Amino acid sequence: MSHPVTTRRIGVLSLRVDEFLPAVAAGHRVVDIRDQRERDTHGVIAGALAIDAAIVVDRLVPDTAESLRGVTADTRWLLVGADGHDAEWLTWHLHARGVPGARFLLGGHRALRSARDLGHRPLSASQRRDLAVISAH
Repeated sequence: MSHPVTTRRIGVLSLRVDEFLPAVAAGHRVVDIRDQRERDTHGVIAGALAIDAAIVVDRLVPDTAESLRGVTADTRWLLVGADGHDAEWLTWHLHARGVPGARFLLGGHRALRSARDLGHRPLSASQRRDLAVISAH
């Protein structure tokens, strides 16, 4: 008999670019899972933890030898990859390991950069300025 990976209903795992800044303001901790080459090429995300995708799940799951200090099951994480695909997969793994507050940014860092360049996104002027600072390199 197989056991379910999760025992509770999972809500929305993704956040849109226009939800990025409100999520950070509400307490989500941003984790940049892009490799160093990507960060060097396209810029860092100010204030984000930079953790390699290969080890991020081990670092963000509480009560393990590899956990970051202060990590709890209630910590809310917002994973940002290059395009969102790796971050989505890793978010599912975090949920399966008991971290229900994990989310990922749809479109990843690429979407943050595009939001800076595209005026038709549903962002306020101040959010556009903030995103420009966040995604500038």
